[in-house]
Amino acid sequence: MAPWVKKIRRHRDDGELVIEQTRDLARIATLLEAMGLPAPGLQRLGHCYLSACIGTRPVGVAGVETRIDIAVLGALVVLAELRRRGIGTALLAAARAAAHTRGARGLYALAPPEIGEFFASHGFAPVGLTEATAALAGTIVTDRLWTSSANAGCTAWLLDISRDGIVMR
Repeated sequence: MAPWVKKIRRHRDDGELVIEQTRDLARIATLLEAMGLPAPGLQRLGHCYLSACIGTRPVGVAGVETRIDIAVLGALVVLAELRRRGIGTALLAAARAAAHTRGARGLYALAPPEIGEFFASHGFAPVGLTEATAALAGTIVTDRLWTSSANAGCTAWLLDISRDGIVMR
């Protein structure tokens, strides 16, 4: 006889923003594809996916891939009609915490010029694409996404998260 497993379901109020780690790869792929983004390598090891929901409606996703002491933000997307409401900032904060928890000391991101300002406003500094590609060799982002012609004109960004969680007295 199989043991009984109790599923814990969190009550969500309508309009409440909830960020949570998810393994629902079908939901992530659907959200990425709806925004015209590729969804390769979702089942690859070392990935962490965070889902943003308002009530029960998925409205955004962030993906973090870690490699020893660095991490890369593979995706950070919010539905177009819900942008500029703090959802991206909440996803970025959760991604930063997830990367740090997994031992990363730096968090990289790739962004087109119109989104670069978002990363700059959250403490990211621009880095050379060659430097970022060398640091992230072997990740799905550098292997498939950064080398894509669709990313021409994008810039790489780096956030130092080595001191996250340190209490200064």
